[in-house]
Amino acid sequence: MGDSLSRILDIGDMLSPPAAEKRGRTSDTPTGNPYDVEALLPGLIQNLPAVLSGGLVGFSLALIGGGGSILAVPLLVYVVGVRSPHLAIGTSALAVAVNAFANLLPHGRAGNVHWRPGALFAGAGVVGALAGSSLGKAVDGRDLLALFAVLMLVVAVLMLRRRSPARKAKEPDRLRLSAIAFGAGLLAGFFGIGGGFLVVPGLVLATGMGLLNAIATSLFSVGAFGLATAFNYALSGLVDWPLAFKFILGGLVGGWLGAALAGRLSRRREVLTYLFSAAIAAVALFMLYRTLGVPR
Repeated sequence: MGDSLSRILDIGDMLSPPAAEKRGRTSDTPTGNPYDVEALLPGLIQNLPAVLSGGLVGFSLALIGGGGSILAVPLLVYVVGVRSPHLAIGTSALAVAVNAFANLLPHGRAGNVHWRPGALFAGAGVVGALAGSSLGKAVDGRDLLALFAVLMLVVAVLMLRRRSPARKAKEPDRLRLSAIAFGAGLLAGFFGIGGGFLVVPGLVLATGMGLLNAIATSLFSVGAFGLATAFNYALSGLVDWPLAFKFILGGLVGGWLGAALAGRLSRRREVLTYLFSAAIAAVALFMLYRTLGVPR
């Protein structure tokens, strides 16, 4: 009888939950509360740098214009913490492409886009972007960042130049347009940037279209260059898709805020351009120090 009773008690102990579970607390299981801020906080903090970096790029792109997306790669490397420069370039190219196409839609509805020369420019430029991205993947990551910093210094100087008044629109010279587009796409693919600072003057030079039309039309080429570059890098496994999604999400929100403030800050746009140019130059010098000044 005693043996039977002790066996029954042993079985009961095996089936009953531990004491900690009876009190509603376990050491290795969640509480089941979907609104547990403490449990969600680490994930939010981990995603914050990517979202904020994307927001900064989108905000500056909408507020300043050409050159805004050039901060994407250094932000991914030095703020988000992407260790591979090639992975940062592939990821930023995808984010820049999506943001460019998102900004293209309202310009298209407003009739600002000249589709025919835009398609010609994008077609020739995509070939250059594929070639440039293939070359970029073959270059050592640290050397690529150093070259990228030099490009940033060039962009910082170009942003300070006053834009020339619009010329009379003309029938585009296809050969000239294709040559300029291929060169712009080559640089865009090599560095994983949108290349808007090259596309806009290229369109004005080859077609004589107005500045507003050139900016709007350039978004089609910038998106096409970014997609071609991201596709080439994705073939080598050099695109971080979840990170790109967070970066794009922040960029869309930042772009909306930048567009909303653009009208109010239009009188101070020149001052903002100078400040942003100085920021690009400062980041470029920091990158040169990190890539060339720090021993390998």
